[in-house]
Amino acid sequence: MAKQIDRRTTVFPGWLRTGLLLLATVALIALELDEHARAQSLSSSDGTERNAVLVLFTTGRDTQISVIADRELPQLLGRGNGGSLDYNSEYFDTGRFAQTERYETAFREFLKIKYGGRRLDLIMAMRDDGLEFLARNRDTLFPDAPVVFFSTTPVSRPFSESTGLIAEPDFARTLDLATQLQPDINQVFVVSGAGDADREMEDRARSQFLRFQPRLNFTYLSGLPTPDLDQRLSNLPSRSIVYYLIVYQDGLGERYNPLEYLDHLSVIANRPIYSWVDSTMGRGVLGGSMQDQRSRVQALAALASRVLDGEPAGSIPISAPDLHVSQIDWRQLRRWGISEARIPAGTRVLFREMGIWAHYRSYLLGAAALLLTQSLLIAGLLVQAARRRRAEEHLRQSQTALRASYDRIRDLGSRLLSAQEAERSRIARELHDDVSQQTAILAIDLQTLKDLGGQHPDSNAIVTEALQRSQTIARTVHDLSHRLHPARLRLVGLVASLNGLQRDFAHPDLDITFSHQDVPADLPHDVTLCFFRIAQEALQNAVKHGHAHHILMTLTNDPNGLTLTVTDDGAGFDVAAAATGLGLISMRERLDPLGGLLKVESTLGRGTSIHATVPYRTHSDSPRRRVSTFPTGSDAAH
Repeated sequence: MAKQIDRRTTVFPGWLRTGLLLLATVALIALELDEHARAQSLSSSDGTERNAVLVLFTTGRDTQISVIADRELPQLLGRGNGGSLDYNSEYFDTGRFAQTERYETAFREFLKIKYGGRRLDLIMAMRDDGLEFLARNRDTLFPDAPVVFFSTTPVSRPFSESTGLIAEPDFARTLDLATQLQPDINQVFVVSGAGDADREMEDRARSQFLRFQPRLNFTYLSGLPTPDLDQRLSNLPSRSIVYYLIVYQDGLGERYNPLEYLDHLSVIANRPIYSWVDSTMGRGVLGGSMQDQRSRVQALAALASRVLDGEPAGSIPISAPDLHVSQIDWRQLRRWGISEARIPAGTRVLFREMGIWAHYRSYLLGAAALLLTQSLLIAGLLVQAARRRRAEEHLRQSQTALRASYDRIRDLGSRLLSAQEAERSRIARELHDDVSQQTAILAIDLQTLKDLGGQHPDSNAIVTEALQRSQTIARTVHDLSHRLHPARLRLVGLVASLNGLQRDFAHPDLDITFSHQDVPADLPHDVTLCFFRIAQEALQNAVKHGHAHHILMTLTNDPNGLTLTVTDDGAGFDVAAAATGLGLISMRERLDPLGGLLKVESTLGRGTSIHATVPYRTHSDSPRRRVSTFPTGSDAAH
């Protein structure tokens, strides 16, 4: 076994081995004490009280359970305790070293020197040997620390403050899997070593394998010298398998790492090898019902976290979860020509090598889909480009026609408003120059008749009544003339005209307040007339339809332009339902040629507020400002 020579542990005489062990123990104590001092310094420097945990392994540092536990336990335990954890691990390696009294004494003294005087919040024993060691030495080493343990044999609670996890190795379930994968096998060659731990594992396996006899014939290759074992495994019969238990020591007293020893056997054996623990996967084992060591660590961490959180260990029941998972090495299936169709449902298949299509199927499908999509997109883009050119040409033509139509409508609207005002002005002049003069003459004649006196007894009453009627006609015609065309608007300006409106509409049950700020005196007539008509319409609607009692009218000048606001406390209305009211349309039409903006806000029962804004400078070539939507509006009467 030339390949394994480098991995063997050199055998020394007993006295020399003990001496070397003691020297190594002293050196380790010095190193550990130095590390402990540094840890204590860090703990005291940040003022954080950390939970101190000691994990006691009965294997070497390089075994898979040790590697997994040392990697994951600090994270799992620290996560449940706010990251405050003082994690320590020690190795009472009974597999590689004989469990002599001297070895145990040296290890006990090492622990006493290293952890003496320290408070430990939890001890974790990772296997039966560690639990037995604690049972013999706990009162001396850690009398008050609670214990969480893992055992492969059924045990009762060893200490009052302890709890644990029992997971017996189920060697038989691996044979159940083997007989499903290879139903024609009739012989099983069981490999184990000559050490104490090896023989204990073999005894357990023998008792579990009894139920397979006489269907299967078992040959126990136990404690053989490695050359003899190699010879046997290289010449096994065709309908047989190898069951690897564990080998710490062979028949010549040579000590080995069990997994490295398995690496060697997997090359030598001419039949498939099965095993019972997941650390053997990937080392030439075809498969088995494997104890999942990561699940074991997680289950122990859950128990330990409960204890660290303050739950008494003695109150937590000892549990026995099933930690076995059937696993298969796909590469070994191919090596031994076993069909995948025989793999039982629920079996985990590891190390599967996929072909080009299986391995890159998603990429190939994605590339094909991408290529097809790109081709369709290119074709679509070409068609779209042609349609777009036609649409753009049609759009340009439509925009030109729309612009011409818009300009015509705008011009027409402006001319209609001008014509309307001109007509109103003509009617006002006629009423003033004709009707008003006629009624004035009538009033003069009636007054003369009254002064002369009459012979009829009722003549004075008739004349008085006629005189009053003629005065009423004159006043009505005067008011009508003023409303149709406020002649003094050009003379007195917008502010004075709005003051006049305030006086005209005011009555004892209606309070109208008007204020203005920074209003230019030389406003264009079209702007003045626009605001006058909007104020007139707003006041009329507030009185007639809103039945308002208080009206606030303001005229302000700011960087955005000239703004007229009319706010009343009337009945209000539904803005959306009244967006097409005549009053609102009239206001919009007056503001539109000036590039103005109209905003109306109203709520039923809470009054109405109308805002009309016109920019400072409004010319025929100025950009127009329009309201695309009307968030507020007037009712139908507006």
